[in-house]
Amino acid sequence: MKEAQAIIENARKEGRTNLSEYESKNLLRHYGIPVVREVLANEHGEFLRAVAEIGFPLVIKGCSAGITHKTERNLVRVDIRNEQEAQAAFEDLLALMEGESRSLLVQEMVKGTRELVVGMTRDPQFGPCVMFGLGGIYTEILRDVSFRVAPLEKTDALQMTQEIRGRKILEAVRGMPPADVETLYRILITLGEIGLGHEAVKEIDVNPLILSGSKPVAVDALVVLTEPPLR
Repeated sequence: MKEAQAIIENARKEGRTNLSEYESKNLLRHYGIPVVREVLANEHGEFLRAVAEIGFPLVIKGCSAGITHKTERNLVRVDIRNEQEAQAAFEDLLALMEGESRSLLVQEMVKGTRELVVGMTRDPQFGPCVMFGLGGIYTEILRDVSFRVAPLEKTDALQMTQEIRGRKILEAVRGMPPADVETLYRILITLGEIGLGHEAVKEIDVNPLILSGSKPVAVDALVVLTEPPLR
């Protein structure tokens, strides 16, 4: 995938080992993984156009390749419902990002209470391994995850979704529809393909992958690159 490779090569040229959230989701998008609708804004005029394009309610985040833990740095504003709140978030976030590459990510606010995590990690022995589990705050608390070595077949992806203790989250529950597992299977298979197709990709972390109705949508992502070879 030429577009995805170009994103990786650009980061490498700049001496980076992380893609920004925007770059990370662009890479996923080029592989057909569903991601949240969003616009990157580098100055106030772009920000105002992004807000108008995405529409309320929305999420605004600080975005920089040097920022990997936005929530811990208070760089996420959710459920922004009008222009006044958007302007206040713009000023607040830029002040908190003083000294950083100061771009803002304006996102559609995806509605859904069921959060999953998917990803890929490059194991020194086994190579690219794909991960699936419960996402959001439950990722580190419950550690309810399943792994498979890439490449994956559909049967592997199906088994992964059934191995976690919280697998009922994918079923119809409390008036919510069952998850679109076919799309979920494709996402897991594709993460393995990215790992196999790009040796420079060390890790992919998609958390959360929100079930918006039945559809899984990546609302946050981080791609970590391997250290470039010594010359």
